[in-house]
Amino acid sequence: MSERFYPKIAAELGVGLRQISATAELLAEGCTIPFIARYRKEVTGLLDEVAVTEIRDRLEQLSELEKRREAVLKSLNERDILSDELKEKILSAETMTILEDIYLPFRPKRRTRATVAKERGLEPLARMLFQQESEKDPVAEAQAYLNADNGVTSVKDALSGARDIIAEWVNENQAARSEIRNLFFSKGTYRSRATRSKEEEGIKYKDYYDWEEPVSSAPSHRILAMRRGENEGFLTLRISHPDIEAVFIMERLFVKSDNACSEQVRTAVKDSYDRLLAPSMETEVRLAAKKIADIEAIKVFADNLRQLLLASPLGHKNVLAIDPGLRTGCKIVCLDRQGKLLHNETIYPLLTAAGRNESAKKVQELCNSFKIEAVAVGNGTGGRETETFIRNLGLSENAQIVMVNESGASVYSASKLAREEFPDHDVTVKGAVSIGRRLQDPLAELVKVEPKSIGVGQYQHDVDQGALKRSLDEVVMSCVNTVGVDINSASAQLLTYVSGLSNQLARNIIQYRNEYGPFSSRGILKKVPRLGPKAFEQSAGFLRIRGGDNPLDASAVHPESYPVVQAMAADMGCGVSDLMSDAALRDKIDIARYVTDKTGIPTLRDILDELARPGRDPREKFEAFSFADGVEKLEDLEPGMKLPGIVTNVAAFGAFVDIGVHQDGLVHISELSDHFVKDPHRVVKVQQKVDVTVLSVDLDRRRISLSMKKNASNIVEGKKPQKTGINVPKKPLEKIKKDNLPFNNPFARVFGKD
Repeated sequence: MSERFYPKIAAELGVGLRQISATAELLAEGCTIPFIARYRKEVTGLLDEVAVTEIRDRLEQLSELEKRREAVLKSLNERDILSDELKEKILSAETMTILEDIYLPFRPKRRTRATVAKERGLEPLARMLFQQESEKDPVAEAQAYLNADNGVTSVKDALSGARDIIAEWVNENQAARSEIRNLFFSKGTYRSRATRSKEEEGIKYKDYYDWEEPVSSAPSHRILAMRRGENEGFLTLRISHPDIEAVFIMERLFVKSDNACSEQVRTAVKDSYDRLLAPSMETEVRLAAKKIADIEAIKVFADNLRQLLLASPLGHKNVLAIDPGLRTGCKIVCLDRQGKLLHNETIYPLLTAAGRNESAKKVQELCNSFKIEAVAVGNGTGGRETETFIRNLGLSENAQIVMVNESGASVYSASKLAREEFPDHDVTVKGAVSIGRRLQDPLAELVKVEPKSIGVGQYQHDVDQGALKRSLDEVVMSCVNTVGVDINSASAQLLTYVSGLSNQLARNIIQYRNEYGPFSSRGILKKVPRLGPKAFEQSAGFLRIRGGDNPLDASAVHPESYPVVQAMAADMGCGVSDLMSDAALRDKIDIARYVTDKTGIPTLRDILDELARPGRDPREKFEAFSFADGVEKLEDLEPGMKLPGIVTNVAAFGAFVDIGVHQDGLVHISELSDHFVKDPHRVVKVQQKVDVTVLSVDLDRRRISLSMKKNASNIVEGKKPQKTGINVPKKPLEKIKKDNLPFNNPFARVFGKD
């Protein structure tokens, strides 16, 4: 990446030039984002993961632009049509859209009406008309171009061909494309209609059967919903063009006089807009709006995934996990404190009294035999009934009973990974194990499931799958490295997300651990095959070794900083473990004494924090939760009920809450708070425990409308759920500067990429 882009990125992101340069160098060296943000604070000037990611993304975006610029220059040069003026324009293009607009007139193209007219020798006539000189008579001038051999047999043919050439010039004009593009973005309107004869089949898109909304204010979820309906054949979706204003702009740009030649140009301009420019702009708008919708939807998914992965862990406790079932019974497994499967069998507590009595006896025996400290019940079919059954057994007060969201557990149970881990057990056992382990440590278990299968996104199957995967993988990596990983108990899947470790290195670590036993120090990592100095540097600080040779190995202090801690201990006349256990000793440390050219105050403060709480888990403390008794199915709900619930998903239009009836209810964004809410993530997060009021229940459509307002109003039986739209003021986008789309404009971000 050319350093000439650093000032541009610095200005766009409001970051210092030296910070941009340093971050770019670290990224070029192969450093990961978690490593840079955690262990190179002095180098980057305290940039966090978000800032480093923004810099990386913008560097990649400009790199793509640079590659395309080089390809365009090469193409023009090879065809000997690269003038100094054209080269300067290309070099100064700041976005991909501007670059492509400049290149459009010179791009090799298929045969068009204009190229046919040029082949017939009509380009001079087109140039004459385009000059719009009052003394010129188009009809008389066209007589000179009649040529039966070229297919020009009449004045009408000659003028029509000349207008085709002018229409192409107009369509390829950079200024025209820029102004019409801006107009379409600011004043275009989505129009969605039901496909004839498919109204009943596509009833889930009923809200969009007669829908209009400005392009500039349409939220991500509605754009994706309409596009999905269109792709499935239930909707027709178009963008209404601001045609009158567009033609006025075009005529202002190209019609320079009021004479016969100008009339020919005016006709060509209208044709250019109708036939070429408008369809092209509609396509661009649709693609750009889709990319923006993808970005927003992916961000929602990423935010939800982060909250889910960082949910409170129960910790190392013996767990009895149950995968509920009715006819096929409930699969139960017993796990030790490390999540190892000790026992499994099937019980039938939900069909007959005899089965219930036998199941009760069996569960009590297992709880005693395996010293069960918690019971995890999956929230699938039969989950609430199973939970009620367990609670009525009178188990020890020390045994917490917890409903666990099992989304994605079936994906894991059918995966190759699950088959390798449990080759002799069926999918029901694997699913129950996953439920139990999720209670013990959500992060360690959920990394085994493809993120988009966890079910906390919106329209995840409709967005760019490559961009979605990259974003979600980075969220998982960020969470894993934020929490840290116990190298002696971690699975290969968990290790894969540790900074600097590849799939192969993770497997090599597991293999080394199996062959030589638990790691006793971080330094032994260097003996793992193919784990070189760079991988060690990137990963070591995020790996934990409990009870190892060096107490610092259990902390987030990087091995490169061990000499600093040892110097602190020596100056205090004590050992490292003493510093970690004695706050009075730490208070005496003057960190300014240990500043070097590589270790600054930020790192030294982090070191002291780690000495005080080595290897601390940043996740919140686990708190048990239970649903309301007697409310187990949709039919049990009544408007006005106040119930406890857990947020399962947060979307742009509100939050979905599990209230224990096998169907999540929707708290529309307008019901999230007594105050105006623009971003639901500012009010709620996934796995948050909330109190809600039932507003309405639609049994036919299985929809529940909820409110989190303190004094929920308008509780009317039979009230239909509100439309799942977001309350945003429908303001048109501010007019974008001519021939330029600034980086902080959402469409500019899209058009900066191909």
